[in-house]
Amino acid sequence: MIPRYTTKEMGKIWGDENKFAKWLEVEKAVAYAQAELGMIPEKAAEDINKKSRFDIKKIEEIESKTHHDVVAFLTDVSSHLGDSSKYLHYGLTSSDVGDTALSLQILDAVEVVEKKIIKFGGLLKEKAKEYAHTVMVGRTHGIHAEPVTLGLKFTMYAFEMSRNLERLEAARQSISYGKISGAVGTYANTGPQLEEKVCGILGLRPAPVSTQILQRDRHAQLISALAITGATLEKLALEV
Repeated sequence: MIPRYTTKEMGKIWGDENKFAKWLEVEKAVAYAQAELGMIPEKAAEDINKKSRFDIKKIEEIESKTHHDVVAFLTDVSSHLGDSSKYLHYGLTSSDVGDTALSLQILDAVEVVEKKIIKFGGLLKEKAKEYAHTVMVGRTHGIHAEPVTLGLKFTMYAFEMSRNLERLEAARQSISYGKISGAVGTYANTGPQLEEKVCGILGLRPAPVSTQILQRDRHAQLISALAITGATLEKLALEV
């Protein structure tokens, strides 16, 4: 994120501190679920959930040597867990953590955007009523046409923002998935039951099928919804 173009709220969501916090949230959920399923000792899950912490500077220092962000993260967290460290990230691949945590970050970001759209939509409705009888020149093919009202234009924008909210909500549902299916999506060291439990803890749904990663059409749908919303705002800025 470029600081001067980023709000504090979004900067916090997409900053390293929150990214690693989400990674750790996933790791804790996995350990808890694995202990519940008898895959790791309960003591290990308890240690991972209570003793785990991270230091961004140490992670950066380790990554400068390993050239792998997840390995650096796990190395730092493991240093606080003693013998239980061997059960951290047990049976997982990097994207089990990274992609599932990314979904959590995206959902937080979408919530911020949705609130702003709802607030802006309400403002547009107010303006539609305020200027319901304010006559202005209508245009067709870029030239003057029959009269319209400014309220009509605000009404059009209000409905368009409502559709943007619907598209964003649909995209939010599509991205509300996690995966704990291993390196190639075959559950070789995990299992669908573990995935379901972990996703349930995190408030996500398990992906019906995945490879090493969650499929990117989910993310593309969200980007498309955001792009259309941005186009609405651009149109309004240029016309009004």
